[in-house]
Amino acid sequence: MKYFEARSSINASPERVWAVLTDGDRFPQWDSGIDRVEGKIEPGATIKLFVKVNPGRAFPLKVTEFAPARRMVFTGGMPLGLFRGVRTYTLQPNGSGTDFHMREEYTGPLLGMIWKSIPDLDPSFQQFARGLKARSES
Repeated sequence: MKYFEARSSINASPERVWAVLTDGDRFPQWDSGIDRVEGKIEPGATIKLFVKVNPGRAFPLKVTEFAPARRMVFTGGMPLGLFRGVRTYTLQPNGSGTDFHMREEYTGPLLGMIWKSIPDLDPSFQQFARGLKARSES
């Protein structure tokens, strides 16, 4: 298993952070690494994520877990589990704010081969966490 992750302490309620996190249409307004999100982020939905690190390519992701103001999971990958990515967003109340954690784990028999072609996503994960914080606190 390989992964990327980011954390942030956000001075806003989990409900406010959740509202920003589930409004895919507005992602490009606060994360310059995202071109667009097609589809509505809701339980069981499949969305398409377009990112600047891989221009023109759509990443289809299924919303496999949706616990408002607490946890959301996006799952994508290849058929038969040959390669799989699971991105988990977790919100935890911390007094007057929210601790945000995002982690994307990659698994599958083709992981070794595919991992070599995946760019370092750490900067884009950190950018996402900073953007979510700024947008949620505004």
